[in-house]
Amino acid sequence: MPTSTYIYIFGEDEITIWGLTGRERLARMLKPYPHLKFTGDAEKIPVSAQALFLNANFLFDARVLKALLEQDKKVALYNDEGCPAAILTDGSYAPQLLRNLNNNKDHNYKFALLTIPRIGLKDLKIDVQQNLKKKDPPYILPVSLENKPLLEKELFSGSYKGVTDFVTKWVWPLPAYWATHYCVRRGWQPNHVTYASVVFAVLAGVAFWHGLFGTGLLMGWFMTFLDTVDGKLARVTVTSSRLGDVLDHGLDIVHPPLWYVAWGVGLAGTATPLTGLGVLMTLMFLGYVGGRLCEGAFQFGLASFDMFIWKKLDSFNRLITARRNPNLVLLSYCWLTDQPDFGLLMVVVWHLASTVFLLWRVVTAWKIKLQGGTLTSWLQDIDPARDRDILAVRIFTRAPVDLRKPFPLS
Repeated sequence: MPTSTYIYIFGEDEITIWGLTGRERLARMLKPYPHLKFTGDAEKIPVSAQALFLNANFLFDARVLKALLEQDKKVALYNDEGCPAAILTDGSYAPQLLRNLNNNKDHNYKFALLTIPRIGLKDLKIDVQQNLKKKDPPYILPVSLENKPLLEKELFSGSYKGVTDFVTKWVWPLPAYWATHYCVRRGWQPNHVTYASVVFAVLAGVAFWHGLFGTGLLMGWFMTFLDTVDGKLARVTVTSSRLGDVLDHGLDIVHPPLWYVAWGVGLAGTATPLTGLGVLMTLMFLGYVGGRLCEGAFQFGLASFDMFIWKKLDSFNRLITARRNPNLVLLSYCWLTDQPDFGLLMVVVWHLASTVFLLWRVVTAWKIKLQGGTLTSWLQDIDPARDRDILAVRIFTRAPVDLRKPFPLS
């Protein structure tokens, strides 16, 4: 990667996607790269410097931008309709390229770049999205008023983890979509939503402590919903902060076991108090911490990826493993059936069972490594478009975007 790359953004960008114009979105997406320099004058790009021209009329996948910046040769990235989305060149050709762009009359920029090799998305090396535990087809999508709703749905759907719990995957997407839209219209930042989720997490714990299980569950579910919304809002608006990241992930780790302790204390004032609460809570903490340690041991000691994308079995396990949302389902069902004590017992048992399963997976992976084998994610071996007949591919990946027809929020 060169010492410095100049970014020149061309094209009209009056249409906003999730409140951002094409130029604003590109500027935010490229902000993490310290070697980039934005310029509004292509004539001033040094002759020997690398120059990346980006079309503001396209919605870019962040992986595409990263792959382009890693190129060490001149290329022009076109979409399937023959329009250039990005041109990677150098300062010596930048003025001529700018004149070609300015002389284009229909703003489709379907001009011939005779000296620059033409490539498509299939020519870029784009791998599994480790942070979102998924492998979706990359995209460069043209922006217009007609396809704006579909682009916003695509961007929102793309912000979801591919492998997660069943509530987050199938229950929250539609309401979270409309809630995220509301936040964008109101100008709310992701941190505002995170602060609200912290408040509801505390209120839910207080309600559980006092035996107000119904009220606590209502607040708890609302907190989990907000926990989904803040992440989606951050991704679709390309907004992040160190404080928000720490709050969001710290809250996710800390509050679940405290809720279960509070639930146990709350049972003391009901007709079904639990004996041996201290022993049960110790077992719960062992299961909770043990599960997290297994995940950490796998990712940082055995492989370079999350254990839930190792084999298809592990991805299916993530749908129901003992995390907050599946446990809340257990507590909610048992409260509705007037068995709050049994609900807590189920949570403890499910923690222990899930941790035993995760420990088995870690030991299995460790044995493979001892025998000289390598660990690879099942996502590495599939194509989301080609392998749609495989159940796991249909559940944990998305098909390529077709702007000619609507697609679900999943």
